[in-house]
Amino acid sequence: MASGGMRIVFIGSGEIGVPTLRVLLNSEHELVGIVTQPDKPVGRAQQIEPPPIRKAVTATNTALLQPVKIKDPQAIEEIRALKPDVIVVMAYGQILPRDVLEIPKIVCLNLHASLLPRWRGAAPVQAAIVAGDRETGITVMYMDEGLDTGDILFQRKSEIQPNDTGGSLHDRLGRIAPDALLESLRMLATGTAPRMPQNNTVATYAPKLKREHGKIDWSEPAQAIERKIRAFNPWPGAFMKLDGANLKIFSASVVDLSGKPGEILESGKEFIIAAGESALSLDEVQLDGKRRMSATEFLRGHRTRSS
Repeated sequence: MASGGMRIVFIGSGEIGVPTLRVLLNSEHELVGIVTQPDKPVGRAQQIEPPPIRKAVTATNTALLQPVKIKDPQAIEEIRALKPDVIVVMAYGQILPRDVLEIPKIVCLNLHASLLPRWRGAAPVQAAIVAGDRETGITVMYMDEGLDTGDILFQRKSEIQPNDTGGSLHDRLGRIAPDALLESLRMLATGTAPRMPQNNTVATYAPKLKREHGKIDWSEPAQAIERKIRAFNPWPGAFMKLDGANLKIFSASVVDLSGKPGEILESGKEFIIAAGESALSLDEVQLDGKRRMSATEFLRGHRTRSS
């Protein structure tokens, strides 16, 4: 470890934190421990799977902790025993208690996938696309006991592209997070790290998404629905009811047609559905139990009767 390196414990579970964890493993800093969620059943087969963070570190000897609850006294003691200078948290999925926040010698940092105070909460990536935001980014903040309310140390911005999905934006933010963290650690080491309080009066919230949030409301404007379709790809997935089954929609484009919201305006060469304002031409879809396909291919084998 080079001089100036710090002892770091990384706490995270989600895929978005994997690039940051890998960079820490190869940095001047000493990664003394990793805390992630327990392995759990995944998918239809309910096979036990480790979280992405554990999968990413199979070849390292770094101490790995997977407590069911991080607030358990034994978990807190195990983290304390690692004697970290800094704790770095990204997409962990549990609130850290004060006892954990007080462990590091220097600070507890959180990497959050938005430009705080905009989009505090569990689903900031999707919320930014749904709202039509032009930019988002990674915020490195000093952790406190609130929900993403800590003072800001550093922000790195990223433009939201017109064709961004929840998946593509999530991955891009994951790629810019490591540099944001390394720059923050450099400033901490040199005593130049700023501490900027958040403006709570302009804070917005992005609550945890559930599958039912993906159900399309055709009374909304087509432009708003199109943003939701992109934001919710791949999770929770935008869908409509068609002949009693769920039809997932992965992409669509706004067309200048009108009709009663939810009315199928065209189901020959194109699959066009009226919205509250304008209409949507569906591009890529998947019916329950079937494979993903183009709307044109879907229409060839499916006679639509209702929306």
